[in-house]
Amino acid sequence: MKKILLLLALALPAVAQKKGPALKRPKLVVGIVVDQMRYDYLYRYWDKFGRGGFRRLLGEGFSYESCHYNYVPTYTGPGHASVYTGTTPAHHGIVGNNWYERETGKGTYVTDDKTVQSVGGSVAAGQMSPAHMLTTTITDELRLATNFQSKVIGLSMKDRGSILPAGHAANAAYWYDGTNGAFISSTFYTKALPEWVTKFNAANHAAEYLSKPWTTLLPIADYTESTPDDVAWEAAFKGEEKPVFPHDLPRLSGAAPAPVAATMRAAGETPPKATPQNLDLVRSTPFGNSLTADFALEALRAEQLGQGTHTDFLAVSFSSTDYVGHQFGTTAIETEDTYLRLDRDLARLLDALDKQVGKGQALVFLTADHAADQAAGFLQAHRLPGGGVGPAIVKDSLQRALVRLHGPGQWLLSYENQQAYLNHGLIAQKKLSLAAVQEEAADILRAQPHITEAITAHDLLHGSWNEGLGHYQQNGFYASRSGDVLAVLAPGWLEAYGYPVVKGTTHGASWAYDTHVPLLFWGWGVKHGESAQEVKIVDIAPTIARYLHIQEPSGCTGRPLTEVMK
Repeated sequence: MKKILLLLALALPAVAQKKGPALKRPKLVVGIVVDQMRYDYLYRYWDKFGRGGFRRLLGEGFSYESCHYNYVPTYTGPGHASVYTGTTPAHHGIVGNNWYERETGKGTYVTDDKTVQSVGGSVAAGQMSPAHMLTTTITDELRLATNFQSKVIGLSMKDRGSILPAGHAANAAYWYDGTNGAFISSTFYTKALPEWVTKFNAANHAAEYLSKPWTTLLPIADYTESTPDDVAWEAAFKGEEKPVFPHDLPRLSGAAPAPVAATMRAAGETPPKATPQNLDLVRSTPFGNSLTADFALEALRAEQLGQGTHTDFLAVSFSSTDYVGHQFGTTAIETEDTYLRLDRDLARLLDALDKQVGKGQALVFLTADHAADQAAGFLQAHRLPGGGVGPAIVKDSLQRALVRLHGPGQWLLSYENQQAYLNHGLIAQKKLSLAAVQEEAADILRAQPHITEAITAHDLLHGSWNEGLGHYQQNGFYASRSGDVLAVLAPGWLEAYGYPVVKGTTHGASWAYDTHVPLLFWGWGVKHGESAQEVKIVDIAPTIARYLHIQEPSGCTGRPLTEVMK
């Protein structure tokens, strides 16, 4: 017996030293979200794209041609949260970019957090965190799976486009502050900006981008995929007479007029460097995306992402596409030019991944946080169904109708995200049934022009839908943050804040033009091809979890898309 034990003891070290094959994982995951990108833009601008951006992703990667959001409202905050949590607002709690808080009687912003302080920027821009997001993200799960040794960094022009993807456990999240032209953060993540961020900000990249007019990348006659340059439904920049090229960014941003600089040069003097006062203007130009790409490339280099022993994650959101789309619409030359320039920025990013991480060593996905409706004016000009519905008019009509039914009082506290928030205290005081008043409000809304349906919170809490509008509304409903009645605008109709003069476009609906977005995978472990299979945006996070062999986010309701994997 002793001899047997001795032999086992001698054998144990050899067994302990024997290791299986190393777990294969990508060195780096890069999540790219393009704000307000319709699926059809991939092919609308195909002939104008270069080979290194969208065409490379499609030519070497895998495309899901029928990827949809499965909830409403389709806005930026819920979109980013759903991509990275793998679930819908019903579980992660991000029901809009803003919502009404019954506890405080005020509206709240999706990443607002007064318990933290700004780092590197203004107080208003910096008091932000993911505190309102109620589940973990795939980025959180990567940090947990590697005992917090993986690096996770989120960045975007928008705070919500950076913070929500980065998650609760990120190493860093950075967003743009237009008051000083810098990428900033909050004390939720760090006490001071890293040296490389400070150095990047000191270079005044935003001012440099705004020092030249925005002219078209190609000859303007080549933009055959777009409507003419001067149409009634496009909004001009403040200070412009018409929304047409060239857009004089130096003048619009408050820089010294170009003729002054030219006169100084002619006199042999060196003109002062342009220092635009309105550095926030860069958001509404394609150069906001270029600035984001510049910052992403610097983050790759300075943080040595993909160079360690554990998989790192870089979450990049390109936001300027949304600003341009809102202002000019989906068929404008400005919109096309923004995507052609974004294509070049993507090529720069993919090339940098090849050089730093190695070809095929980074796993990349690209999608959008929502799509967009056609501009109301464009639809009307072509006699297509659609237009603008003024939310203030809807709110006023609902309030007046409830007064007629039940007497004076502030029956409606807020109308946000096409949702009516009723005054529960007044309803209780009048000894009325909340469910009954909700149904009355729903009937009133259904009678409004271009509202096709209205669903009550009572029905959403007590009913169940497996498909259709009810299913989308239920997936987007979180009882303590959502309204009492959720309205549904008819196809083609959008909330028009400039009503009755409708400029540009918006999004938020459950119709395909708002829910259908691109979904591309590229790089490590991705086979080339495409699928017409209908998939949901909540499937992205569990797919990345499957690639990395880690746990799905805590509230995940999506499923892994194994078809894309080699």
